Amino acid sequence: MSGAQEQAELAVAELLKAWDAEPDGVWAAPGRVNLIGEHVDYNGGRCLPMALTRVTAAAVRRRDDGVVRLASTDPDAPSFEGTLADLGPGQVSGWAAYAAGTLWAVQQAGVDVPGLDLAVSSDVPLGAGLSSSASLEAAVAIAAAELAGRTDDRDLRHLLIQAAIRAENEVVGAGTGGMDQTVALLAEEGSALLVHTRDFRTEPVHLGLAEAGLELMVIDTRVKHTLADGQYAKRRADCDAAARELGLEWLSDATPADVERLTDPRLRARTRHVVTENQRVDAVVELVRAGRVAEIGPLLDGSHASLRDDYEVSAVELDVVVEAAREAGALGARMVGGGFGGSAIALIRSSDAAAVGAAVVAACLDRSLTEPGILTVTSGPAARRLS
Repeated sequence: MSGAQEQAELAVAELLKAWDAEPDGVWAAPGRVNLIGEHVDYNGGRCLPMALTRVTAAAVRRRDDGVVRLASTDPDAPSFEGTLADLGPGQVSGWAAYAAGTLWAVQQAGVDVPGLDLAVSSDVPLGAGLSSSASLEAAVAIAAAELAGRTDDRDLRHLLIQAAIRAENEVVGAGTGGMDQTVALLAEEGSALLVHTRDFRTEPVHLGLAEAGLELMVIDTRVKHTLADGQYAKRRADCDAAARELGLEWLSDATPADVERLTDPRLRARTRHVVTENQRVDAVVELVRAGRVAEIGPLLDGSHASLRDDYEVSAVELDVVVEAAREAGALGARMVGGGFGGSAIALIRSSDAAAVGAAVVAACLDRSLTEPGILTVTSGPAARRLS
């Protein structure tokens, strides 16, 4: 049983204790790490995330009075109580906005969401760039839909993806794309998921890491980031401005020649990242499908350099851990997630895991930076009912 599932039992106990209510079930949805394809999801590009075995779990009980009660096993997350009419934009803040906003958006999508008692727990690190927010949204969405009597199938999951995106955009106020919600609801265990974010087509891509003697290491800098603090929105606004100047609906349609047409140096740099990152995604997919996953390291390195220099979303901590991992033998490394903190990933030989982890920690301590968290990850399944 995973840590999150054990924590879900605590959530059930909290429901019983505080609300005198037996839950109708426990649902879970994974965090994710994006192998490559960063900051292209809202530009109509391609990305290659994979679901983690770390999840957010939700213990849920249906109510018949239209009341919604939300609680978390996180002691820093205050409880929320309201009605189904109290969940829309501007009405909920903090962590509860992700859960309540999802319920609102699922209602808006035509699902007859009932009142709910809902308690959550998670072993997805918060603020680490591993999409704890989308894992919460996906767990809440699938639980609410099933308790509303909807059959769990691919059509429903596509509807829930769009609802979760809307919740984060309109209720939370973070202008994210759709990669995180898509992989949380459509992932396949053992594979990454090639996501065409323009139309949300997906293709599983078997990674074959274990067969190649490789692992993916996640390095959590423990520097918290937030997508609603303005920097993410500024990058998205830059991309929108560049697309308008080029006369494109999607910036991912830009070519290298289009990059040079832009006169503003900042917009040129942002567009160069989008163009080259899509090229890197295609190259990684081609190598992985050819059984050459060990050769993708330089593409991960190139992604980090582009995010650092052209997109300007890295941080000192991220640059330090990426460089330390490479020097200790990683085949490639890069920051992941929105940036300004959070996590990096490193592609390593399984035999090098201890040495790479120790080198990364030592590099941070030598620079008087916060000691990072180190974990190796495997590809897990999509959102599902646990009990």
